[in-house]
Amino acid sequence: MKKQKYLFLGITFLLSFGCALFVAMSVFPNNPFSKTKTENTIQSKLKDGDIIFQTSQSPQCEAVRIATNSKFSHCGIIYNMNGKWYVFEAVQPVKLTLFEDWIQHGKDNKYVVKRLKDADKVLTPEVLQKMKDYSQQFNGKEYDAYFEWTDTRIYCSELVWKIYKNAAGTELSKLRELKDFNLSDPRVQKILKERYGNEIPLEEKVVAPVDLADSYLLKTVIDNY
Repeated sequence: MKKQKYLFLGITFLLSFGCALFVAMSVFPNNPFSKTKTENTIQSKLKDGDIIFQTSQSPQCEAVRIATNSKFSHCGIIYNMNGKWYVFEAVQPVKLTLFEDWIQHGKDNKYVVKRLKDADKVLTPEVLQKMKDYSQQFNGKEYDAYFEWTDTRIYCSELVWKIYKNAAGTELSKLRELKDFNLSDPRVQKILKERYGNEIPLEEKVVAPVDLADSYLLKTVIDNY
């Protein structure tokens, strides 16, 4: 009789906990219990070769946002490697970062994912492998804080542009020159002074995250801004 009593209490507790958990997940969609499910749903929308953008928070990234009149200051390419999603990005150094970790680095965890409109035709398995193979030459290289158009060091949007251009045969945007951006803001001037002194390379070829984000070749897949 005593065993039956404890068994009844145990079953009642499990049923109550189950009901409470169901209600919590239904009423509070951001409940930690449902986080994994949400992440899996988001990642199910990703495809190899997608381009992801976010707002970084360093002083240099703030200057990039001001100079380019955009909320985006950082970007990378999404790759599926051995069943896991990564972002190949130019930071210090250039590297693969787990997708979920990359999201945490952006302001308020906000990001936008874009994809070639004709990705199914252009990004074949062979082309995607070529992109990954081409990417290896940049892995481990230093971040280019001087925004030079060389392969010695490299910055985020330059990395994405060159991979698409040289491995996928797709020019995502036209290149601009440094002088084409808004360089008059004091915060931008401060960064330029720190980087170049009095010799600013105004005619240096440059591609900014916003140039890629605004590309007519891309469509938005995910946007949680």
